[in-house]
Amino acid sequence: MMGSVRKPDDVSRIVVRPRCDNYIMRRSPKQVQLTFDDARKPVGHDGWRPGAGRTKGRRTTPHDARPELKPRFPLHVTMRIVTGIRSPRRDKLAKLIGRAIAVSHKTSFRVVEFSVQRDHLHAIVEAASSGALSRGLGGMETRIAKRLNRELGRRGDVFADRYHMRILKTPREVRNAIRYVLLNARHHEPDGGEFLGDSWFDPYSSCAWFDGWTRPLRLDQPWKRELACSPRPTAAATVWLLTVGWKRHGLIRIDEITEYLA
Repeated sequence: MMGSVRKPDDVSRIVVRPRCDNYIMRRSPKQVQLTFDDARKPVGHDGWRPGAGRTKGRRTTPHDARPELKPRFPLHVTMRIVTGIRSPRRDKLAKLIGRAIAVSHKTSFRVVEFSVQRDHLHAIVEAASSGALSRGLGGMETRIAKRLNRELGRRGDVFADRYHMRILKTPREVRNAIRYVLLNARHHEPDGGEFLGDSWFDPYSSCAWFDGWTRPLRLDQPWKRELACSPRPTAAATVWLLTVGWKRHGLIRIDEITEYLA
């Protein structure tokens, strides 16, 4: 005789569970209807909170995609130095930077002109492509950082964020960029560098090896003669805009001071 089967008093209490042994029942989160005002609020990792979101104003070089480069166009590159490092505009540090530049040239990457400033470096470069520029500058920055850190007894980065790049497409743009890089020290000096004299040139740049001056440099002081006789750290230009094109607008005076306009 079979026993009677007991039926539950409340059928709604019966819960059918999956056969999986490691199944864990989870309660679905409560849905909340958002308003249009909520949708416009910035959202962080833990939800909306006052002051969340990107800060206004950009203090660094934007990380946008670099434009594709063409080998016939030179570039004006600016590399910022991190805060806390003493000015590299000193004889020993500037020479270390020049040596690092001298061993950074390749067939696809060349530094034609440069100048060392208190917190940044300027350079006129040639690059066969965007990849060649990135690799060339990356290698040069590494060589400069190793030499400066060893001399200063420090560790860490030397250059801040990404470099700033400007493509030079016309002879006038190239002339203005060369003038700005080589005569940059005069722009930063009081009274436009007038007290420096019309024969002074920046020893922390490639002025001594530049062949586009309106007249030869006056080597009337020992440091000028020593610098002019030292090995050249820059490479000879190969593209038309840097060899011939920019000279259509005239050679550059050693005391020329004007704004950097394209």
